Amino acid sequence: MRFAPTVVVGPSGVGKGTILASLCAQCPEVWLSVSVTTRSPRPGEIEGQHYYFLTPTQFDELVDADGLLEWARYQDHCYGTPKAHVLEKIDQGRAVVMELDVQGARQVVQRLPQARTVFLAPPSWDELERRLRGRGTESATAIERRLVVAKQELEFQNECDRVVVNREVASAVAELVNFIGLGPMGTSAAS
Repeated sequence: MRFAPTVVVGPSGVGKGTILASLCAQCPEVWLSVSVTTRSPRPGEIEGQHYYFLTPTQFDELVDADGLLEWARYQDHCYGTPKAHVLEKIDQGRAVVMELDVQGARQVVQRLPQARTVFLAPPSWDELERRLRGRGTESATAIERRLVVAKQELEFQNECDRVVVNREVASAVAELVNFIGLGPMGTSAAS
């Protein structure tokens, strides 16, 4: 079975990481794309699992060779999705999932017209704000910046193929499994 590549987008704090980790644990045929970045690894980050860490020169060479499906510069660092990895997994029949920001999602849809987009939305604005503040990992200023960006990102849901509201993990994962075309326990729906 061929799966259309799926791009998951949503504001910071909505639970993308939690939802996608649960999806991958339940569905072994799902392959979650790993991005490249020019920033240094943070404590606990593993090469090839969290990111592929490149020098700025290596990143520029990848851009020049048309080796990225999408890329962007963010706070003095570059991030991107390696094209070869994604195309290889698509050719293998894997259900490819990419977690991207709005700009990256638009670039991927331009380059891979068969890609489908899912917007992971919070149950409410108040809940999103509560989740962001509840993390306790960022300053009040950083949270306010994330909330400003989140308001802009919420508008992108109107461009997406599906909106999944993350009220609770199990139901959001079930909606994502259905959207991708996976059956129970990760089997393809056509099996």
